[in-house]
Amino acid sequence: MSLSNMSRPSVAEFIITGFDHLPHQSALGLVILLTYCLVLLCCGTNICIIASNRRLHCPMYLLICNLATVDVMFTTSASTTMISALLAKDKIISYHSCISHMYFYHLGDITETLALSLMALDRTIAIINPLRYTSIITNLRIFTLIIISWFIGFGCMGKLASIADKLPYCQPIIKYVFCDYPALIRAACVDPEPYFYIPSVLAAWLVMGQLPLILLSYAKAVYEVLKLPHNGSKCQVFTTVGCHFIPVASYFSPKLVAVLLTRVGVRMNLTERNALLIVATMVPPLINPLVYCLRTKEIKAVLLDKLHRHVVARIKERKSVRPP
Repeated sequence: MSLSNMSRPSVAEFIITGFDHLPHQSALGLVILLTYCLVLLCCGTNICIIASNRRLHCPMYLLICNLATVDVMFTTSASTTMISALLAKDKIISYHSCISHMYFYHLGDITETLALSLMALDRTIAIINPLRYTSIITNLRIFTLIIISWFIGFGCMGKLASIADKLPYCQPIIKYVFCDYPALIRAACVDPEPYFYIPSVLAAWLVMGQLPLILLSYAKAVYEVLKLPHNGSKCQVFTTVGCHFIPVASYFSPKLVAVLLTRVGVRMNLTERNALLIVATMVPPLINPLVYCLRTKEIKAVLLDKLHRHVVARIKERKSVRPP
């Protein structure tokens, strides 16, 4: 049946039931809440440090700031629903809130993949062609590429959101832990298979298209490093590549596990799917800012300097109010 012939949604709200069969829901909710707070703290710290320091207004840090912004949007769109269901015991979400959460969740998923691709491109050019790096990778070009990646995400999600919004919903039940496209499609009164064609093509492009490009970029960088005569330079570059590969591995690993298990005929039950979904949603946004904050010397230096100034100011304040 064509989308134009379907009636508008017949439900005003959904009930999130993905956690109903799990024990210790409050403990899980507390873990998700703490993880979410750490994501906000770490990503917010990176964004504030980069935005407030003009020395860091260069391509690599613009990309780190973009990734941190994407991580906040990505995890917020899912974790707020899970925290509400687990800790506040409020499992009801309005129809329009569910659609908007779905939109921003997958927008974050798309833009995060493209952000990691841009960061791989940036570091590869910096390693294999350091003398021309500043002329090839400029702030304007990086900013343009970031804007293009967001417009790609907006375009893709506009199509998926319009599909989900036009489907008829006969029962207000979401069997997953938050609102994403598969959860909404499976809650509709339609055969779900035809509606997974576009997401499957999109997922194939993101995982099977972008991931090989990222891996090839870092492989090219490693190959060029092996030609270097100095072991010190090799060690430094290997550290840089390894640092940038950690976010890539944490982001793509859950997706690859799901794809590989499906390909070999392993059927995951609802609990296993939800667990993998939670890991894929919460772990990468937590790892990314920690890696770039702790392993990027400029950000770490600015952060330590601000902490030092804060401690010194507090000590002086205490001395000034101490009675003679």
